[in-house]
Order: sequence, then C-alpha cells, then structure tokens
Amino acid sequence: MGTFVTTFLGAILVILWLLVLGRILMSWFDPTGRSQLSAFLIRATEPILAPVRRALPPTGMFDFSSFLVLIVLGVLWRVLL
Repeated sequence: MGTFVTTFLGAILVILWLLVLGRILMSWFDPTGRSQLSAFLIRATEPILAPVRRALPPTGMFDFSSFLVLIVLGVLWRVLL
C-alpha cells in the first residue's frame, strides 16, 4: 500500500511540476494568456502560485514564484523517492 501512495504522490508532483513549467513557457510565447492552453495552465496553477506570489516581495518585472514552486516541487519529489 505504501508504494502505491508514494507512486501516486510522486505522479501528482510530476504533473504539477510540468503544469508550472508549461505556464512559464507559455508566458513567453503567449503573455496575454488568450489561448485555451494558456487559460488552462493559469487555472490549473494559480491556486499554487498565488500564495507564493503574495509571500514573495515584488522584484520588478520578474515573477520568481513559478521558479520557487518548481524548486519546492522538485525537492518534495526527490524526498518522496
């Protein structure tokens, strides 16, 4: 049972990591967020990114919350394995 839970949580972390990475990439190609893919990625990742964005001080035009979330998800995934 433990391996199932570990595998399931690992899969969730990888999916979240890919969604956040996709949002970062789409912000470079579609900064307005008008495409359906951009809208989906925003809806899927905003609940994770919004609290981090509120906690981090603004740094000009760069939003480091996405990168911080990627790092945290990666660390959690490595700890889980």
